[in-house]
Amino acid sequence: MKKIATDKAPAAIGPYSQAVVYNNILFTSGQIPINPATGNVEAEGITAQTEQVMKNLGAVLEAAGSSYEKAIKTTCFLADISDFAAFNEVYAKYFNEKPARSCVAVKDLPKGVLCEVEVIAEI
Repeated sequence: MKKIATDKAPAAIGPYSQAVVYNNILFTSGQIPINPATGNVEAEGITAQTEQVMKNLGAVLEAAGSSYEKAIKTTCFLADISDFAAFNEVYAKYFNEKPARSCVAVKDLPKGVLCEVEVIAEI
């Protein structure tokens, strides 16, 4: 296994890696809308927060030698399922190869954010 770390995405908040590669498959940890330059959640609203999440995921994918086009599966967590349509609008700009996906509403997310996304991708 190879651990992936980049300063272009937020550092792990706890005892985990940003991503791990195993047998040329990348498993990212969930990314939330933290600005990696400041370590803070600055984006407000589901559209802006989803954009920041996608930028963070893109940085992790790139650091591992992968890309959005190589995504196999995503898991998406929303704090409010009524944000589904707005979330999808941003998500679709990045994942245009349409990987398999699960999207669920959850009670709470770290730091009170509105969304979190994790990806499994090929290298």
